[in-house]
Parts: sequence; C-alpha cells; structure tokens
Amino acid sequence: MRSKVSVIGAGNVGATCAQLIALKGYADVVLVDIVEGLPQGKALDLLEAGPILGYDSYVVGSTDYEETANSEIVVIASGVARKPGMSRDDLLLTNMQIVEGVTRKVVEYSPQCIIIMVTNPLDAMAQLALHVSKFPRHRVVGMAGVLDTARFRTFLAQELKVSVSDVSAYVLGGHGDTMVPLTRLTTVGGIPISELLPPETIERIVDRTRKGGGEIVALLKTGSAYYAPGAAVTQMVDAIILDRKEILPCAAYLEGEYGINGLFVGVPVKLGKRGIEEIIQLQLTPEEKAALEKSAAAVQELVDVMKLS
Repeated sequence: MRSKVSVIGAGNVGATCAQLIALKGYADVVLVDIVEGLPQGKALDLLEAGPILGYDSYVVGSTDYEETANSEIVVIASGVARKPGMSRDDLLLTNMQIVEGVTRKVVEYSPQCIIIMVTNPLDAMAQLALHVSKFPRHRVVGMAGVLDTARFRTFLAQELKVSVSDVSAYVLGGHGDTMVPLTRLTTVGGIPISELLPPETIERIVDRTRKGGGEIVALLKTGSAYYAPGAAVTQMVDAIILDRKEILPCAAYLEGEYGINGLFVGVPVKLGKRGIEEIIQLQLTPEEKAALEKSAAAVQELVDVMKLS
C-alpha cells in the first residue's frame, strides 16, 4: 500500500513537489489549493503523465482538505511568492495568516502527520506551524538547508569544473542572508576546499549562495525558484517515507542544542520515519558559532513580530 503525501499550495513549488513525489512511485499525492480548478487541473495532468513516465501513483487535486485525511506527510507550500526587491521577511505578515489557517486544517484531517514547511520566511513559518499544531518538535521540519546546500554545491562544482556529487557541504542557520555555509567542513572528493580555492573565491561563492534565491527572483521577474526547492522537499520526503535515517541540513526546533533554545534554526538532522529522529551537534569554531547565533537572532526578530502566545 502506497503512502499518502499532501501538498498544500498548487503554485510552481507545490506542483513541482507533487510531480517529483509522484515520479518516485511510493506515494499517492493530494494537491490542494484555494483556487478552484488549479489543483484539479494540475493533478489530472500529472496523473496522465503516469503511463508515459511509468509511475502508478494516484494524484488528485482538491480545494477541500478532506482529501488529505490521514496523510503521512503534509508539505505546506502555500502563500505569496517573492517579487523582485522583496525580502523573505517582507512576506511575514501575509504568509502568517495563510499558514496559520492551513496548519489548523492539516491538524484537523491528519493529526499524526509530519509537516514539512516550505513557505517563506521559512524558519518563522515553521515556528508558527509548531505553535498552532501543538505537534511534538520532531514532526515539524523546515526545508531550507537542503536547498541552500544544493546551491552552494552547485556553485562550487561550477567553479572547479567537477561533478556536484563530489562536493560535500552543509549550510546551517536561517533561510536568508545570514545563512552559514560551513566552508571549513566542505570538501571536494574528500579534499578541503581551502586547498582547492583561494579565500576570496570561496567568499564570493558563499555570498552568491546567500543571495541564491534573490538571484533567481531577479531573473524570473514574476516569480521565485521552484525546481530546486521541489527537489529539496522530495529528498526530505524520501528520507521520511523510506525511513532512510539520512542526515540532512533542515530547519529544526532547538531546545538547547547549539546553545539556542525555543527557535527553528537550520542544523544537520537525521530524518526517518518519525521525522526528526536526532539533531546532530557539530563542534563549531567560535567564528562559526557567532555566525549561527547571528542567524538565529535574525529568525528571532521575525518570531517576535508574530507575537506567538
């Protein structure tokens, strides 16, 4: 029997998630949106691709959360996308209202699910979902570090003209301009990047990574990234549904880990059937710890604005 994954929000990110998850063949997918016809049309299109691409996943679209009942995973990708010149933080109050309503519906129909948050500003929205759902912290996780790390690996592979599979890296911290690529632990074919690239080149790539989402927004002009975010979500869904115990950088609610308490921050976690099964604590240098604390402070500012009680 296939698992059930629901994706809330049938825009570019949500539809891409639905497509990539359906391709895996291990889960049926429910695509939900408030726009009548949009999720139904995209779901039917995905369903009709099955015979060509060789998957039997059932894909259904709806404006009604009843279809999502008893989902194992719910991906929340609903909300307003960034526009050129708009920061993730600008989205806070608008998307706060959307995510709060969505989370209540998710809890009503799938009280045992794991929530993967995608809506920006991601760390704050994950905090909101945890607050509204009252789920244990291991069942609410934010997709951020997988995407940011993929961008960092891409840019390094381009610079060095090597396969991205040879690049091993972690990007920690909030999903924004204060993210923390751990260059000290980044390797290419097992070789530290400090032995392969000069410091100024590494810093340029770090800066591009931090601005990676904005670079795409500026190019598209009428939307934001969706292929890479969709792929990042799918890797997390894989790890959970298939119980892979995969260590991935994700936004997790910390309760003292890394000296941070009561806040979602991107750190390495072990993802498996229960969601976040372990938070991996790396030994950071004083500089890395300070950068992570600065990133956490930026997330805290957004959480404070939301006035969660």
